[in-house]
Amino acid sequence: MDDVYVMDAEDEEIEAHRKPPANPEVNFLLQEAGAVLVQYGWFLLLLAAAVFVLIQHLNRRRRSLKSPSAQTVHDPVSVARRQEALEASRKRMQEELDAKAEAFREKQRQLEEEKRRQKIEMWDSMQEGRSYKANAKSSQDEESSATLKPKSGRKSLRSAGYSPLSGEDGGACSWRPGRRGPSSGG
Repeated sequence: MDDVYVMDAEDEEIEAHRKPPANPEVNFLLQEAGAVLVQYGWFLLLLAAAVFVLIQHLNRRRRSLKSPSAQTVHDPVSVARRQEALEASRKRMQEELDAKAEAFREKQRQLEEEKRRQKIEMWDSMQEGRSYKANAKSSQDEESSATLKPKSGRKSLRSAGYSPLSGEDGGACSWRPGRRGPSSGG
């Protein structure tokens, strides 16, 4: 049944609907697409919805990132307010830094004055014929009320098992034997 004819009241033939000629390639594609939709239809629907939501989210995010920068460029009042706030913040930070630098300079001046005073005292004591070390010790004794440790003699070191070659219980210097084996030269 290729053609459908409808007759009107006056017995004239009017062509109402004509079926397109069958194309085997199109029929094959329609059958394959139908089979894919039947087997993976829900998955494809959910995937399409997820892609749609992702695209919408990315578009909103891109617009929100562009709009504040575009608004500040076009709004000179907000730009001026922002620059004034930035300058005030920088000025406040600079004042804090200047105050810290002045405190540091004052501390350095005090240290230099103390060193100069000690040098003068040392020079005066040398002029009087006294040792400058004794003067430095006496000034430290006056400043601090710490008790002096008794000096330990040689007998106490030997009785404690002190050996200068062992490297144990020693003072500032200690001797240790070298590494055994061949030298590591090339």
